[in-house]
Amino acid sequence: MENPDSMRRILHIDMDAFFAAVEQRRNPELTGKPLVIGGSGDPTKRGVVSTASYEARKFGIHSAMPLKTAHKLCPHAVFLPVDYEEYARVSRRIKGILREFSPIMEDVGIDEAFLDLSQRDRPAEEIAREIKTKIKQETGLTCSIGIAPNKLLAKIASDMQKPDGLTIITEGDREDRIWPLAVRKLWGVGPKTEAYLKEMGIGTIGELASLSRERLIEEFGESHGRYLYEASRGIDESPLVTHWEPKSTSRETTFERDVGNWQIIAKALAGLTRDVANDMKQSGYKGRTVTVKVRFSDFETHTRAKTLEASTNAVNEIRTAVFDCLKRFEMKKKVRLIGVKMGGLEKV
Repeated sequence: MENPDSMRRILHIDMDAFFAAVEQRRNPELTGKPLVIGGSGDPTKRGVVSTASYEARKFGIHSAMPLKTAHKLCPHAVFLPVDYEEYARVSRRIKGILREFSPIMEDVGIDEAFLDLSQRDRPAEEIAREIKTKIKQETGLTCSIGIAPNKLLAKIASDMQKPDGLTIITEGDREDRIWPLAVRKLWGVGPKTEAYLKEMGIGTIGELASLSRERLIEEFGESHGRYLYEASRGIDESPLVTHWEPKSTSRETTFERDVGNWQIIAKALAGLTRDVANDMKQSGYKGRTVTVKVRFSDFETHTRAKTLEASTNAVNEIRTAVFDCLKRFEMKKKVRLIGVKMGGLEKV
């Protein structure tokens, strides 16, 4: 039986240090400087790194790191707040360019996407170079592209020669180029799985591939074990998801200092509720299950939920449910973070 991957040509397009690159394009004086984007842009306050320029990454700064830690690693870095609206605007422009090359596109985030070129007659490498050129001409930004027979390998490939890379992986490259890589490079292998595999003496994708399907299912369960067995062998038959419906929408905020004042918490919750309701109205959804999240000063996190009788996107109805949930928390400790989520979304 012919391997279905052998006929597929999938591209993974990943923008290089996207938020930082947009800021450097907007203000050329920032080019070549260590630049950190995150939170309010003030490293003395709470917040995490969203993106760091390659110059900043040399100091060990990476996404999800607290801004205060980033500032300690590189005090002379430039810190800027997240300008999501501008990044989303540039992202829409980039996605528009990609759709010119193939209608089969999976949008997997503000700065990355998959394209299926299987039906195109031209060589995938030629098309990839054209994509890179057009994105550079129209936005001034660079991207890295991976070309492979499936999504899994294309994503690994796009990360191999960053920034501004173009990497092709074929089925024959598995042993030489994929197996020596760390298991963390596999999509779906997070810190917990990585740590568990390390305890088993497994550090590379090749070492993972040496384990039997039965052993992996025994260790990780049917679904994840089977996935790890196939992924370590470069097997991925998943299609590009060109359209999806969201299951929930949420907003949360981290307070500058831990808060014990109920009125401040209530006011912040009301604002988040308004944002969630507006998000649903703008995207044409109603929701039914309201969830409130509270993270206390000691990082202990609790949620309370309420399911409404009928779906809604009316801010007053959602607010009533939010405060019903809030009453069910024991507020004996100060609050670090609060959030509001609306689940069970359906199209209006």
